[in-house]
Amino acid sequence: MDAAELTDNDFLRQFEIKVDGGLAKIEYSLQDRKIFLTKLIIPDTVTDEAFEEEFLTLVFENIAERNISVVPTSPEIAKFIRRHRKYKKMLPVGIRI
Repeated sequence: MDAAELTDNDFLRQFEIKVDGGLAKIEYSLQDRKIFLTKLIIPDTVTDEAFEEEFLTLVFENIAERNISVVPTSPEIAKFIRRHRKYKKMLPVGIRI
């Protein structure tokens, strides 16, 4: 999996990546200079346990390039930030995980 496969679908407000004949998505809402990551959807056809980690890493690297703060409202995404402390700096002031 590489960054070329990751798509930011502005119209549907979601990051997408094709995997195992399905579409993995992270839905978001963009407000000011903050992106609220609201829902992680991974197709049932995905059997690779490392896929979620790789997908979230691609999304966070994409967001970091834009210099936008991240507000995780999905438990899976908050858990990812707890495991990867380097992304905590992307949280807006006052948000703690």
